[in-house]
Amino acid sequence: MPDAKVLIVEDSASLALGYAAQLEDAGHEVSLCETLAAARRSLATEQFDVVLLDLQLPDGDGLTLFDALPASKGNPAVIVVTADGSLNRAITAMRHGAYDFLVKPVSGIRLLNTVSNAAEQGGSTPERQDLPSDVAPDPDGFHGFIGKSPVMKAVFRTIESVADSKATVFVTGESGTGKEVTAEAIHSASKRRSGPFVAINCGAIPENLLESELFGHVKGAFTGAVENRIGAAKAADGGTLFLDEICEMDLKLQVKLLRFLQTGMIQRVGSSAAEPVNVRIVCATNRNPEREVAEGRFREDLYYRLNVIPIALPALRERGDDIALIAGSLAQRIAAEEGRAISGFSKASEAFLQQHDWPGNVRELQNALRRAIITGSGSTVELSGGSRITARAAAPLHASPSFETPLQPVATVAPQHASIADFTGMTLDQVERLAIEQAIARSSGNIVQAARGLGVSPSTIYRKLERWGG
Repeated sequence: MPDAKVLIVEDSASLALGYAAQLEDAGHEVSLCETLAAARRSLATEQFDVVLLDLQLPDGDGLTLFDALPASKGNPAVIVVTADGSLNRAITAMRHGAYDFLVKPVSGIRLLNTVSNAAEQGGSTPERQDLPSDVAPDPDGFHGFIGKSPVMKAVFRTIESVADSKATVFVTGESGTGKEVTAEAIHSASKRRSGPFVAINCGAIPENLLESELFGHVKGAFTGAVENRIGAAKAADGGTLFLDEICEMDLKLQVKLLRFLQTGMIQRVGSSAAEPVNVRIVCATNRNPEREVAEGRFREDLYYRLNVIPIALPALRERGDDIALIAGSLAQRIAAEEGRAISGFSKASEAFLQQHDWPGNVRELQNALRRAIITGSGSTVELSGGSRITARAAAPLHASPSFETPLQPVATVAPQHASIADFTGMTLDQVERLAIEQAIARSSGNIVQAARGLGVSPSTIYRKLERWGG
């Protein structure tokens, strides 16, 4: 990439000169300022690609420099440099639009990689590129989402505002609310859209393989490593890495992930060499991450490093008229896949859509629609008759996400005892399907409660149902 023009705003002469020497050796042009006043003057008269900003300056708080950026020449990317004790303020800077932050002492490799990446990606608050003239914006959607409710418009605004930052995004919400869609939307709305989007499910990969899947391995690193593997982090270089079900990650691997986030370097399993990687991290969980930290299952330092930009997705029951929009779009798509012609929903189905509390959210809605369309005989979709789910009073719009509200106890049901002979001739998949269907029936169709009774995640049941087509 071309050499960058860098403004260093740092009152410590030794640190400023050290940064400048490393950057100049790499071919960058560097200017130095010791105060906020001098930095404002420089930004008003010269055009910079990158600003390296200390937060503790003699004439004020470095965060106030963000107020001067709209009037500056060009659109510089801001990299905040902070001490360990100021980590929370660095996160605040990211929310103001900083590209990234570095913790003192800063390694030379980390400094050069971050400055180069920031200059290549562009400024922290870039102007949006318009859609091509032949592409009309969807009035009912946004980068893969369907909906225009106030709660979702707030989510869309957050995605738009943070898309081009390198700030890590932590997405929370119930199972089936669209956490991966959120990650894809952030990627497609950013300047990284031409780079790869790589998703990895931390809960679906055995602990002993997750490190290799994430960071890669070299041939012969362990039994079964018959060839070199680059891993998800390297595969996402220049793009976005989505870590789903992040709270399922083993504590030992959390340490390595934190190291990667701090240094921007990966080390493949079985290798002694470190490699730089330029990725934007988006992670997600359907658990309460603060509770996971409090109970010792998730590292506090990793949580605060990841939770720079929090996005809480609303449950489907909180999205009002979006439910009908989503159901209509999904029904048309499913009908096309199944080779069926549909004309719409019956009056009873329209009422059911609004009255059911959809504990499994969009994933449950999708499965219910597919069931109704496959088993239905007419052109009208009949949800309430063909679905193995029970309508309940709709939850209030201000209801908290499920990871904040304890699940209600499952009603006590006499267990259905079975002997091994009852399963004779059945495959393991058939036995598993029978167990899941009975658990759903005992829970009156409530997938979340059925999952709790089986000791599995609701997403596991939804994935099984989708594979079975039910």
